[in-house]
Amino acid sequence: MTKHTMRAVQLSETGGPEVLRLVELPLPEPGPGQVRVRAAAIGAGGPDVLIRNGTYKWMPPLPAIPGNEMAGTVDAVGAGVTRLAAGDRVLVSARELAQRGGCYAEHICVGESVPFALPATLAFEDAVSLGNFQLALALLASNGNLPARTILVPGAAGGVATALAQVARARGLRVIGTASSEQKRAFALDNGVSEVIDGDPATLPARVMTLTDGRGADLAFDHVGGALFIACLRSLAPFGMAVSYNILSGPPANDVFDELRKLLGRSLAIRTFSIHTVDSDIVQRRGLMEDAIALMAAGKVRAPRATRMPLAEARRAHELLDRGGSLGKLVLIP
Repeated sequence: MTKHTMRAVQLSETGGPEVLRLVELPLPEPGPGQVRVRAAAIGAGGPDVLIRNGTYKWMPPLPAIPGNEMAGTVDAVGAGVTRLAAGDRVLVSARELAQRGGCYAEHICVGESVPFALPATLAFEDAVSLGNFQLALALLASNGNLPARTILVPGAAGGVATALAQVARARGLRVIGTASSEQKRAFALDNGVSEVIDGDPATLPARVMTLTDGRGADLAFDHVGGALFIACLRSLAPFGMAVSYNILSGPPANDVFDELRKLLGRSLAIRTFSIHTVDSDIVQRRGLMEDAIALMAAGKVRAPRATRMPLAEARRAHELLDRGGSLGKLVLIP
């Protein structure tokens, strides 16, 4: 008998992991120009937590299915579809959808132009990390591709940070990272970081200067903010740039412009970065993802190891995300 329902994880109200509920929903049918993708692996990450707790700037309406990346197989096509066929291996990124989320489900229906084709050599559970490599490529391009030798990546065991390190190393750049434990240090070194140092903001600039013979890092990518962002500025080489792509600890207490004036002799720059800047630039956005797929398929970067959990245990996955203790990628398996 044909199955007419699917399982999904949904929230009707925002809050902690307890608001995530496993539900049975009607199996979606692809309309004209649409394809249906059967999930084999679903990524779980920071933006999903923001949807769950209701603080995401690009919040989908409730009730909502979180999830921003799904890899699997096309299993049905609507009328007029020519680009994809049943059996094709694909990646669905919510960055290509009208609203974020939708991927914590056994199936999803999307326009035929949305999925990215996946080479047979890429495992589904590796493919759901490609969004971080897409972001890493965009971050590295954010300096206008000016010549760089060394980059500084605080919190170097994080998902975006390890993607940044790998892409930078593939380009011949030296990557200095920070880590707060031996386990994170080993993980960062295994994922492309050249050297790992202590991340104490009070000592970070001096350590970076020592490692770079007094020159500093050309680019620093900070997702923490606070005192660490000021330390990143002080760690930069002449004409260097600090890129803030999150502020988990809030904005710096210091006057940032005053800091830049104190370091005037270095002609430094700051960029506040969001991947949402390319929301309306489909060619650039998809090009970045196609580049990420090509890099991984060629073995120039590799996905971090996956921690696999059943889709039904999405709550437990979010408890891990809230604690921030997991290394690698959390992957939900339908």
